[in-house]
This record gives sequence, C-alpha cells and structure tokens, in this order.
Amino acid sequence: MSGEYRLTGHLAAAFTIFIWGITFVSTKILLDVFSPIEILVFRFVIGYLALTLVYPRRMGLRSWAEERLMMAAGLCGVTLYFLLENIALTYTYASNVGVIISIAPFFTAILAHFFLDGEKLSLNFFIGFLAAIIGIFLISFNGIMVLQLNPIGDLLALLAAGVWAVYSVLTRKISGLGYHSIQTTRRIFFYGLLFMLPALPFFDVNWSLKPLTQPVYFFNLLFLGLLASALCFVTWSLAVKRLGATKTTVYIYLVPVITVATSVLILKERLTGLAVLGIGLTLLGLIISEKQSAPGKNRMTEKTEKIS
Repeated sequence: MSGEYRLTGHLAAAFTIFIWGITFVSTKILLDVFSPIEILVFRFVIGYLALTLVYPRRMGLRSWAEERLMMAAGLCGVTLYFLLENIALTYTYASNVGVIISIAPFFTAILAHFFLDGEKLSLNFFIGFLAAIIGIFLISFNGIMVLQLNPIGDLLALLAAGVWAVYSVLTRKISGLGYHSIQTTRRIFFYGLLFMLPALPFFDVNWSLKPLTQPVYFFNLLFLGLLASALCFVTWSLAVKRLGATKTTVYIYLVPVITVATSVLILKERLTGLAVLGIGLTLLGLIISEKQSAPGKNRMTEKTEKIS
C-alpha cells in the first residue's frame, strides 16, 4: 500500500510538471493578443469556475487559522509567484528566469527542514541539486557561456522561487487539514484572484474577449485554465500530500527538459549536444535527489504521511 501510495504521488508530480513544462507554448501564442496579467486572470478565473462545477460542495470555515493558511497559499502560489515571474521576464532574459526559478527546490528543502515533520535535509538532496542546476544551466544557455545578469529581473526571479517554496510548504500543511483537494485548490484560487485585484491598476489591461472568437486563442486559454491551472494545482497538491514538499518540488528540475522537448517537436528548434548533456545531468540530479538516505528516514516519512 505504501509503495502504491507514493507511486501515485510521483505520477501526479510528473504529470503536473509535464503540463507546466509545455505551457510556454500556449502562453507565447496568447501573448500576441493578451497582456501577461490578462492571461493570468483569465486562466485562474477559468480554473476556479471549472473546480466549482466539478466539485460544487461548499467549503465550510472551521477556524481562522486554517483560513489564513488558504489566504497565504493564494497570495504566494498564485498572486506573488506569477506576478514576480512575469515582471522578471520584462527585465531579464527568459533563460535567466528559467535557471533561477529552478532553485525553488533548494528553498523548499530549507523551509521544509525547519517547518515540516519528517522532511529533513540529506546529502543526496544537495548532490542532486548541484547536478540538476548544472544541467539546467547547460539547457537554458545552450552553448552561450556568458550569463548576463540584470539585478532587478534576477532578484524578482529569485523572489519568485522563494515564494513558490513557501507555497509548497503551505500546501503540505493544508493537505493535513482533511479537506478535499479540489475544495482547497478552489479556495486558494479565490484568494489568489482576490489579492491580484490591487495590482491590476498598475498594468495595461482592456479585458477584450474578441480574440477568443479565434479557435487558436480560445483553446490555448482553455488549456491554461483547465489543465495547467485547475487540474495541475490539484495534482500538485496530491503529490505534495503523498511525497512531501521537498520530494515533490524537485520535479521542477524537469521543466527545462520538457521545454526543450516541446521546442524541438513543436517549434522545430535544434537540439544541441550541450543541451543533451544538460538533460542527462538534470535527470541524474532528479534521481539522486529522490533517493532515500536511510531506512529509518523512510519509515518516519511514511508514518508522517499516513497520519496526515
């Protein structure tokens, strides 16, 4: 039972990252007609409505402490993360953001070590992290050995990675409250959208739905709203519940790998030998990071998961 329990967690994490890894294609298409903030609001509104239709049961309030967890998760996982990432992209290169965001598992491991039971730091994690980051660097820069730094953009990307780490720890705590994952995800979306409202006046938005009359934009927005938002945030929460925040977040290492694969298959971009080496190192880093350090730790983690 324990093996199957963890296997579904790994499958959920891999599926989520696969979808998130190819969202850049849909986002790139939609940026022709929508601004980043418009895409962000539209996709999470669609996600919220979809989750309401799938599981309309109302989520009752048990305590303000639990509600504050939901509010913090919405602020971090939806509002701050995506705003910081999108703004960072306007100041620095996408390759810089890709590498810096991939540091999120490191931040998650540090926070989980101090705030979550059964998620202690291990040597395997640090070795895997180092291998994966080198691999991601090679994938992202693809032979360009000069990293051009931009203090503002790179700092925003670093903050986004830290915010996602906080979100991962929060979802681990929320998963132990006993609510249905769709209910908690819907509540997180609600607060994410609510906290986004004060930021809207600072962006150029017109909310025109006319582009959606064209199937290419309509279906790409549905993809982002239904799959990348509604479904994937639920499956990510499931993975965090079953694997823990640290082990789930290391799957973020695979995002550049998925991005390269879709670029080659869909955008017909060239795959270089350096990128292949980077993919190999990234996968090796993931495998090492996922490897348990000690039997005693395994039993402790499984016991914690069963209790939650």
